[in-house]
Formats: sequence, structure tokens, C-alpha cells
Amino acid sequence: MTAVFAARAGARGPRAAAAVELADNERMSLTRGLATLALTVAAFAQTPPAPPANVPYGVSISAEAAKKVAAAAIAAARKNNWAMAVAVVDTGGYLVYFERMPDTQLGSVEISMEKAKSATLFRRATKAFQETLAAGGEGLRILRLSGAVPVEGGIPLIVDGKVIGAVGASGGSSEQDGRTAQAGAAAMK
Repeated sequence: MTAVFAARAGARGPRAAAAVELADNERMSLTRGLATLALTVAAFAQTPPAPPANVPYGVSISAEAAKKVAAAAIAAARKNNWAMAVAVVDTGGYLVYFERMPDTQLGSVEISMEKAKSATLFRRATKAFQETLAAGGEGLRILRLSGAVPVEGGIPLIVDGKVIGAVGASGGSSEQDGRTAQAGAAAMK
């Protein structure tokens, strides 16, 4: 009991001291409760990003076009001295073409394919998942979406307003992967 409550207790007796101490704890509990409520409301009040337009699927990318996409991505990676793995998938997320530059970490092989598959199956760049996850709150639900890769580097390939596949890049930072994949996607325009 603090000195203030001890003084009050002596003046009013032990029962009064207990009531004063209880009242003070109730205020602390209420204050903490309000602070917790305010933080919770603030966390969930974040507006989730609007979903992208529903882009329809088209005819899957050909092997020749996939090689062109990968060549552009690899050229961008070489220009920046990044060792990358680049995967191009069709509309079903199945591999059409793959290339790994020398000295690329082996873990990037599978990751590039997963990024490409995620981008085509969800018809959006994997960077959208990364940003949603980084926002926290309801964005954490992204972790439960099977096949969603929340790391930049997967870009859907859109031709004539339709998704024909996707390109995925891995081997550098998320930003480097994204720039490499974007260079590949630009080859289709």
C-alpha cells in the first residue's frame, strides 16, 4: 500500500483502505483496458488494399514467348550483376521455361517457380501479397492462402487484357527480384 493509501487507511480504518485500494485498481484496469481497446481498433481500422480487377485468363504462353520473357529478365539481371533464377509458367501455373544464371543460390530455383505460379493463379503480382502482409492486421490472413507467395518477384503476363502466364525471379533482394521479373514481363508488351 502506498503512503497516500496508508494515511487514508489510518484515518478511516482497514476496511476503508481496502476500498480505496480497490477503487484505484479499478481505474488502472479501466485505463489499461481503454488503451488496449484503442490500439486494437487502430490495428484493425487499416483499410485493406482493394483487390485488382478480375483479369480473365487467355490462351497459355507459348514456349517461344516464354523464352523471350526469360531472356529479357536474364538480360536485366546481368546488367545489374545479379545472379537470378527465372521461371515462366502457363495459366495453370505449370512450368513452360526456366533458366538459372551461374552462381545463383540453389534455393532460388524453386522459389522463382513458386513466385510465378502464385502470380498466375492469383492474377496479381506477388508484391501485392507482400504489401498486404506488411500492413498487418487483417493482412496477416495472407499467410493462410495456399500458394500465395508474399515476396516480390512474381509478375502475371497480360496480353490483350488476358493473363497468359507469369514470370518469377529469385536470387537477390525482393526489390531486385521484382525488377528482374518486371523486365521479363515488359518483353510481352
